[in-house]
Amino acid sequence: MKRLYTLLIIAASIPACAQSDDEEKATEGLAYKVEMQASLSRGDHEPLWLQANKYGLSSLDKSNGYLRAAIERPLTNDVGRKWGWGAGLDVAGAYGFTSKLVVQQAYIEGRWLRGTLTIGSKEYPMELKNQQLSSGSQTLGINARPVPQVRLALSEYWAFPFTNGWLSIKGHIAYGKTTDDSWQKDFTLQQKRYTEGTLYHSKAGYLRIGNDYRFLPVSLELGLEMAAQFGGKTYLSPGTDPIEHEGGLKGMWHAFVPGGSDATETLYQNASGNQLGSWMARLNFDYDTWYLGIYADHYFEDHSSMLFLDYDGYGTGAEWDVKKDNRYLLYSFKDIMVGVDFRLKDNHWINNIVAEYIYTKYQSGPIYHDHTVHMSDHIGGIDDYYNHFYFTGWQHWGQAIGNPLYTAPLYNEDGSINFQNNRFVAWHFGIAGSPNYNLSYRLLATFQKSRGTYAVPYVEPQSTQMLLAEANYSFSYFSKWSGWSIKAAVGADFGRTYGKNLGFQLTIAKTGFIHLNKKKK
Repeated sequence: MKRLYTLLIIAASIPACAQSDDEEKATEGLAYKVEMQASLSRGDHEPLWLQANKYGLSSLDKSNGYLRAAIERPLTNDVGRKWGWGAGLDVAGAYGFTSKLVVQQAYIEGRWLRGTLTIGSKEYPMELKNQQLSSGSQTLGINARPVPQVRLALSEYWAFPFTNGWLSIKGHIAYGKTTDDSWQKDFTLQQKRYTEGTLYHSKAGYLRIGNDYRFLPVSLELGLEMAAQFGGKTYLSPGTDPIEHEGGLKGMWHAFVPGGSDATETLYQNASGNQLGSWMARLNFDYDTWYLGIYADHYFEDHSSMLFLDYDGYGTGAEWDVKKDNRYLLYSFKDIMVGVDFRLKDNHWINNIVAEYIYTKYQSGPIYHDHTVHMSDHIGGIDDYYNHFYFTGWQHWGQAIGNPLYTAPLYNEDGSINFQNNRFVAWHFGIAGSPNYNLSYRLLATFQKSRGTYAVPYVEPQSTQMLLAEANYSFSYFSKWSGWSIKAAVGADFGRTYGKNLGFQLTIAKTGFIHLNKKKK
């Protein structure tokens, strides 16, 4: 705790770089933030909702904390221009984390008209979900450290010409490289599977039907998010040669358009790398005094869960590998997250309510059987969400890149980097409010029943409850403490999956602007 007190004293003594001028616009300078956080828990780990969905700047250790400093020139400085540029640096010194120094964000970006090119590590929000109250997206979430990448994006909806604003699109495409090689070696002690030099790809497209400027306040958003891990090397066990994966331009192409095969596959070939994604939808009702959003997120790992259809018409005998019949296997539409996001715009005490239901137990069924000479049936089940035979799964620095209810590898005590619980049913609830201008709060409650995985199921289903109560006080703009805020949170876990944990977290932050064009008096 002495290290925690030292961090807090140092941070509290940092003077404000500049005070805001009432006559100047906030967007004319650099935005800065200094933040200190400390967590203390009892039990097995820090409670889930004290450390989840924080872009990986968190820890499972019962005592942890950080001192964080960030500076940014936002793209909004150039609003109204055809072009713009931005940059940011966000660094934290931490204890009780997977590393003592965390470069959380370091990027530079440029915009021409509506297109943006970003190079580096940056925190990107979830799409089509409530950032504050949702349990998290299943593919591109906010739970793991950002991956350094080159990202080309249409960040805001752009209306198609001649549609009178009723049809709009946005999306992105990105390539990057993960940064957790050293952590993987330390965590596995190089005795279990780990990877080096894994490359990253993500892409997404969203279609919006509706026009906010018309009399009908209803819109529909449809989206497809896809991602892949490819390239690099996999070390399966000590003393064996590493498996080299397809990289270069060919690997990038097969990540973009799933194809090829993994290194050791011969007869039965899957797409190269770890391919995954989500179908997404959100229906919006946005009225003057209230808003209602109804959304869905269906996660998939291969064709069986992406298209709910698989070819199953192979011949027999000498024609066992020949497509003979027009026959297909139809999979059930079971695995899905569905949610409701309700907001009361004029109510302060309770202004936002979110409820979500998540089901992941099906995974295209408990049977996987490739067609053979003796049996022509082809069944593509056991999708094993977030896991992969060669890659260490949909994780970065031990945290799920998607939804944190898939139990992260950081919880594993055997040094293996995989998700040991990906079959579960969960109900998640969130409530937020702002009783006055300075004070806000949120409450989270999650009830989860887990079954482990198909390969290693739990002997009995494990029921777990995760709770969070958090309050934030921001000092008034006109007070001498302008820009300061203090946040306190209490979290708890009950059940077998995460253990019995109770924790407290305190966060103190100072934000402001450094005005570069301030006129001399």
